[in-house]
Amino acid sequence: MQIFLVSLALTYTISLYFLTNPLKHTRKFMVRRFINWFPLGMTYAFLYMGRYNLVVAKGALGDLMTKQDFGFISGVGFTVYACSLFFIGPLVDRVGGKKGILIGAIGSSMMNAAMAGVLYLYLNQTLKVNLVLAFSVLYGLNMLCQSFGAVSTIKVKSFWFHVRERGTFGAIFGTLISLGVYFAFDWGGAIADAVKLDQPATPTMTREALNYLFALNGRTIPALWLIFIVPSMILIAWALIDVILLKDTPDEAGFTKFETHDASHDDGHDRKYGYWELMKKIFTNKIILVIGVIELTSGILRNGVLQWYQIFAKETNLGVPQITSNWGFWGCITGIAGGFTAGWVSDRFFHSRRAPSAGMMQAIMLVCTALMVVFLGWQPLTEAFVPELASQHPLKSFVLEYRPIVVGICAVTMMMAVIGVHSIMSGTATADFGGRKAAATATGIADAFAYAGSAIQSFVIGMLATQSWSYWPMFLLPFTVLGLVFAIKMWNVLPPATRRYLEEVEKKQIGRHASKRPAS
Repeated sequence: MQIFLVSLALTYTISLYFLTNPLKHTRKFMVRRFINWFPLGMTYAFLYMGRYNLVVAKGALGDLMTKQDFGFISGVGFTVYACSLFFIGPLVDRVGGKKGILIGAIGSSMMNAAMAGVLYLYLNQTLKVNLVLAFSVLYGLNMLCQSFGAVSTIKVKSFWFHVRERGTFGAIFGTLISLGVYFAFDWGGAIADAVKLDQPATPTMTREALNYLFALNGRTIPALWLIFIVPSMILIAWALIDVILLKDTPDEAGFTKFETHDASHDDGHDRKYGYWELMKKIFTNKIILVIGVIELTSGILRNGVLQWYQIFAKETNLGVPQITSNWGFWGCITGIAGGFTAGWVSDRFFHSRRAPSAGMMQAIMLVCTALMVVFLGWQPLTEAFVPELASQHPLKSFVLEYRPIVVGICAVTMMMAVIGVHSIMSGTATADFGGRKAAATATGIADAFAYAGSAIQSFVIGMLATQSWSYWPMFLLPFTVLGLVFAIKMWNVLPPATRRYLEEVEKKQIGRHASKRPAS
């Protein structure tokens, strides 16, 4: 059923792409652009599967990987990802998005295969390895390769989508992220279940398929290394498809030069920037830095929920079974909703301004996090501030009874909102303000902020949750406020070229209306 609904959501996304054509592109262009972004997007989605499979592995390994171990490994990976983007973004701006996504997909495939090998040796006790140290190194290298993904995707997008269409692409970008979440958690979870030794009398389709490929029957140790091998194989397949179908620009696909009216429109030359030129262009752009701060908060909030809700549910028994057992599905559906809402609102109501959509999503996260603070932190909060409520008070019984459902709904809603923020900021605003010539660098800097936030939350929540899960939402709450403040700060900002383009379009529309008025 979940596969059907996800397929339906993807079909809707593709249909909306073809139905949304504000610039009246030819049918040939629309089809060729789809052939370009779809395989690129699926490669990016499966990069997510090769990134968040670490969360699935932690759940399957249990005490063999503690919360602090997991927090340290993922923190190392996110730190490497954040630091590498200061070099990967400019590199992709030089070599192009196609080469970038191929490096990312092939490199991540190799690192996932290496992690599978280490886990195989560890579980079979064939080679004595320090699992935390080995995974920290290999996951760090995996995240180095992963850092090519988003910047390459946005680099290609910046040449194929006009600023008036990028809200729609922001929705598509959010869909790709959401599909990646689904692949990582639900497909990865299905693999983890299928390799367990205690199987039901009637094996699942996943079990039968994996048994056919890897001969699982008769094993005395669960083949948990397949959590890493399967995404590795899928990434190689999509990389081969990209080699054949992907083109960096419309020119390379046989179309005339396409002007996108982003920040590069005013450059007046076609040469590529050098590294220091790119760095100066980005770091002297105050709006890119504001986007970076918003992305820092989104990184903390996105992975602060995505990585930890299932672990929280398993340890406290406060999870909602319908959510925990289909975490990837809920992340996918709500993420698609968040990406589309943010993109549609931006283009439809705010003339392609991105901050209002981000601000709305930040406000939603503020409310949800505040509710989680109240329902999870009831005891320490009431004891500190309202002692009489800590005893047998009617509110206490209400909080305890509805705590699981409120926390579960808030977690899912935050997934929706944070994907909306990330898709409209990192997936759209960076290309607008960086321009197509610096799109990868601008996206890389914003993503660096996001994954710096991800690293912070991994280290901090890994330690705080060991003390008490009530600290989890308390840590997240200030960052929802910070993101909202900075979204309001850039509420009315547009790149100058985009503003001029919109003014010209408005003048033409006024002229057409005036010409239709009857003579007096």
